[in-house]
Amino acid sequence: MNNDNLYKGFEVELFTGSHNNHVGVSDDIEKTFSDFVKEPDNRNVEYITNPEKDYKVNFKNILEPRKKLRQWLVKRELTIIPSSTLCFKHDSKFQRSDKNNDYHQFIQDKYGISIATSSVHINLGIDNLDKLFAAIRLVRCEASLYLSLSASSPFLNNKLTKNHSQRWIQFPKTPNKVPFFITHENYIKWIEENIKKGNMQNIRHFWSSIRPNGPKRPHVLDRLELRICDYVSDIDLLLAITAFLELRVIHLFENMETLDPLIASQFSMDQLIKICDENEIKAAQNSLDAELVHWKDGKKIICREWIKNLLVDLSVTAEKLNMIHLLQPIYKVLQEGNQSMNWIKQYRKGLSIEDIMKYTIKKMIKTEEESI
Repeated sequence: MNNDNLYKGFEVELFTGSHNNHVGVSDDIEKTFSDFVKEPDNRNVEYITNPEKDYKVNFKNILEPRKKLRQWLVKRELTIIPSSTLCFKHDSKFQRSDKNNDYHQFIQDKYGISIATSSVHINLGIDNLDKLFAAIRLVRCEASLYLSLSASSPFLNNKLTKNHSQRWIQFPKTPNKVPFFITHENYIKWIEENIKKGNMQNIRHFWSSIRPNGPKRPHVLDRLELRICDYVSDIDLLLAITAFLELRVIHLFENMETLDPLIASQFSMDQLIKICDENEIKAAQNSLDAELVHWKDGKKIICREWIKNLLVDLSVTAEKLNMIHLLQPIYKVLQEGNQSMNWIKQYRKGLSIEDIMKYTIKKMIKTEEESI
């Protein structure tokens, strides 16, 4: 990897269960594996990778915990379910992983199982604060594109929903209105005010498409965290989305005057909030086919075309950093559809949700075995 590359780390959330049922075992998984942590609902579990620049190392870091977990699950006749929502018929009762955790109690009482979803959070290391907040502004304006590439939740409770990312439709974004942060000080003040007002329980209770992250939030920050993506079982595609994100941020740093929305957009920051929030909902509904509004000039553009245009814009940077090959899975998704689109096609051809998940799980296992 080139020295210009950024550090990348991943927070990977998973659903566990059988081939037709979600089974909560995250408490047992956390007790067994030091690198896994339970989520509030016991059907969810998460692991976090160490930050690395090299994509081959990141591939291994994403794959190895998953393989290890799968071996443990197989002995219990369980598996990893690749959907980002509770796709099988399920009990709507919240399944607590930690009955003594007050924060989990708050989440259960306030949100119920709307938070029982799985996703991948992509972290990019950026320790220059001015660059970090510029990157957060740009990536927020384009977060709908990353969601569209990753969408994997068209099903809920054994039914086809109207959405490609049911996860992002139902997930309780908190607080419900998030400004564009101009400076670090602006961000600190906003966080402290929202915690004081009770809009957030703590610093972790900031659930938006993107946020600053670091070892001592809100004061010590060193990375951008993109939180909007659905769970991506295809690691090559996940790394392609990550490369797309990384190249966009590096391109921003080389072109601040034309790419920082604070400078380059014809809209006010308040107008951009509305545009971005609406784009995210449109992308959650129709992903690559969604008609979005461009943050620069307000022109309408189909999501798929916007991504194609950006790939052209990033081609020189990608070639310079020897990253062209990493983007190939994105071209395949643009041509053949994302996970949700393909699942919807299969469902409309007569396959059941159980059959669709069985097929996808077999495909996951095959790629894991081929990657050994």
